[in-house]
Amino acid sequence: MTNLNPQFFPIQRFYTPSISQTISPILYLFYLLHFCSHRPTMASISLKTFVGLRQSSDTYSSGYVLPVNNLPAAQLTSRGLRIVAGKFSPKVPGRNLRVAVVGGGPAGGSAAETLAKGGVETFLIERKLDNCKPCGGAIPLCMVGEFDLPLDIIDRRVTKMKMISPSNVAVDIGQTLKPHEYIGMVRREVLDAYLRERAAASGASVINGLFLKMDAPKDPTAPYVLHYTGYDSKTGGVGDRRTLEVDAVIGADGANSRVAKFIGAGDYDYAIAFQERIKIPDDKMTYYENLAEMYVGDDVSPDFYGWVFPKCDHVAVGTGTVTHKSDIKKFQLATRLRAKDKILGGKIIRVEAHPIPEHPRPRRLAGRVALVGDAAGYVTKCSGEGIYFAAKSGRMCAEAIVEGSENGKRMVDEGDLRKYLEKWDKTYWPTYKVLDVLQKVFYRSNPAREAFVEMCADEYVQKMTFDSYLYKKVVPGNPLEDLKLAVNTIGSLVRANALRREMDKLTL
Repeated sequence: MTNLNPQFFPIQRFYTPSISQTISPILYLFYLLHFCSHRPTMASISLKTFVGLRQSSDTYSSGYVLPVNNLPAAQLTSRGLRIVAGKFSPKVPGRNLRVAVVGGGPAGGSAAETLAKGGVETFLIERKLDNCKPCGGAIPLCMVGEFDLPLDIIDRRVTKMKMISPSNVAVDIGQTLKPHEYIGMVRREVLDAYLRERAAASGASVINGLFLKMDAPKDPTAPYVLHYTGYDSKTGGVGDRRTLEVDAVIGADGANSRVAKFIGAGDYDYAIAFQERIKIPDDKMTYYENLAEMYVGDDVSPDFYGWVFPKCDHVAVGTGTVTHKSDIKKFQLATRLRAKDKILGGKIIRVEAHPIPEHPRPRRLAGRVALVGDAAGYVTKCSGEGIYFAAKSGRMCAEAIVEGSENGKRMVDEGDLRKYLEKWDKTYWPTYKVLDVLQKVFYRSNPAREAFVEMCADEYVQKMTFDSYLYKKVVPGNPLEDLKLAVNTIGSLVRANALRREMDKLTL
């Protein structure tokens, strides 16, 4: 995202409103502490972009988008031009609008279902129909109801969490949860397959294929031509080259998105997530029946955390890092060592690794092509949450297409898809921004992590954090409790900084 690119909302538009009205007060507090300590000028704030908190260079100061090699000039618009579809867009002659969704994860499955239900002829292309993406698999309670997920695809209902500091001080989290509240734990191969099957039941055509490239349209209403390798019982494992003509494309093909490369979406920082699924003895599995663990410390990750999350009959043990990718196996070993007494006797049944985006891409839209989920970079820092935001972005993008096409009867254009980005940025930009700051404040050193774990013991912190996470909506705070929290936060950070200085002296 950049403050000059017409495909994204400028930071100035969302910087002024109260962020505390969008996310929990605890995160807002961390946001204020960080920026007050650095005392930036308003001019420098207004010019910083959301992308990795650094300036993007893909635009001119005039506000016009730089040309993209694969896109016709007709698809590139200036900041001042507002294209409105609907009744002014031409009708699609003799058929319904055709849209290809590339990628069959939560983003792609949700998008395809929404499109198909909305009268759009939908094609969902996915290479690995049994894909097991390395993922903690945590979903918020609101996702179960919002996406009408059956309870039998949820392996575990986590009601207790342990946050474990670098010195192995453990804080129990979850005491503020109500009896019906929980964090769902799913296996991605189960969730993804369910969403694809539901999309197919709604009328989407699911194609087992590997997307290769696409040809840009020669005029505003001409089709995109997708090239892919199709696999079926006739072609076997080799597959054959095929093409598909569509009116619009949703790129839901993950962190290594080929659709993103086609539109010149730009690069982003990414983390490497490494996870082992470990089958542990039944008596030890009982311990993790409704419990998840998170470990912080330089030993498990210099900029993220290690985890032990329960699944149906095993636990997922993993970690991630952005800054020290080559050391990921060393961090994974340290995570296993921290949890060794509780997973003793376990057998590794699967090893997984995958890149995870750290911030939205510089460009998420070009012409009639939009990115969603990991392809767009929708994974939060600090927590690494991505499943809900993937499914939500897929649905929001599809809804914009259905609305703009009048249920598949009219052609869509960039203006229709931009409505999805506007809605997304307005709703979730503050959350991404504050979690980015939170990671910088509390994941920067072991003393800071000790302070973070200490704060997690506060009941008010737990309540506000869980309420915001579980329901993804405004959580009003208590002014008196916010004041107490501010004092406690400052005290924790002061103690952390003092401890860090003492530790630095010992290492000299």
